Amino acid sequence: MQYAVEASGVAKTFVKKRSVGELVRHPFRRAERVRALRGVDLGVCAGEIFGLLGPNGAGKTTLLKILSCLVLPDTGRAVVGGEDTVQEGKVKPKIGLVHSDERSFYWRLSGRENLTFFSHLYDVPRRKMRARIDELLRRVDMHEDADRRFADYSSGMKQRLAIARALLHDPPILLMDEPTRSLDPASAMALRSFVRDELNGRDRKTILLATHNLREAETLCDRVAILVRGRIRRIGTVDEVRRWDAGERKFRLDVDRWPPGFRGPCRVLSEEEADGVRRVTIALERGGRLDGVLRALLDSGAAVHACDRIEPDLEEAFSRILESEPEAAS
Repeated sequence: MQYAVEASGVAKTFVKKRSVGELVRHPFRRAERVRALRGVDLGVCAGEIFGLLGPNGAGKTTLLKILSCLVLPDTGRAVVGGEDTVQEGKVKPKIGLVHSDERSFYWRLSGRENLTFFSHLYDVPRRKMRARIDELLRRVDMHEDADRRFADYSSGMKQRLAIARALLHDPPILLMDEPTRSLDPASAMALRSFVRDELNGRDRKTILLATHNLREAETLCDRVAILVRGRIRRIGTVDEVRRWDAGERKFRLDVDRWPPGFRGPCRVLSEEEADGVRRVTIALERGGRLDGVLRALLDSGAAVHACDRIEPDLEEAFSRILESEPEAAS
């Protein structure tokens, strides 16, 4: 299968920067080397939203920099749109990079002037430039504020302009690095809707989304990979990843009453009154069976009105993966 974005054995090591004071105190000390990526393999299919998840320092941004031709890998190969990323001139027209670094804009220029400047860098034909900028400003709901200085924009407006910039040359692939970071909940929700409904749904863009927001990944992504200390630990659909080694099996029971001192093959996680019934959340003990719990409840005289399995969420799966890799959690 040919992927829209592919990494094969990608590794990258950086030399950690030293302060002037440290250089004066220890001029002959060998600089520390940081292994940001350790043999990363992944493939992103055309037209999907792929989530790259991991804690801070996992290597997400480094991988995006390699895929966007900003950094070369030490070993391995990265291919975007069928082109090796060492062929920068062939890859750049196929990608749009969205990140939350406001310093990449000119603060004294207006939003429209910024987009005009970057249009020249992206080789947007001059005869189409004005119409393209106007179209994108409308799509990201910035047309009424286009002539205000970038410095006066809110965080949400700056991020919408960053998306418009990435779309100037209409690339088929978008690389997005923490696009909702520092946004308020309403702005983040609007941005996620735009990514899902417009960029992926209408335009069929392939999107690689790096985030540590697990609920955002559950909402948006078709597949995800979990990156920890430079290695891919799990990869698959959201359902596949969150059900990996699911741990405790949890159920929600609606009963008329919960017997005092109940002794079944489970432990009670929570109890509450809801709609005239007792709603109890339980976790089965290791080796315990749900039918054993239900039988014990019926034998104690309780009536069970409903029983629902509680599926694990991505946050639980992420925690389990970190716990299963003790060296990654340090």
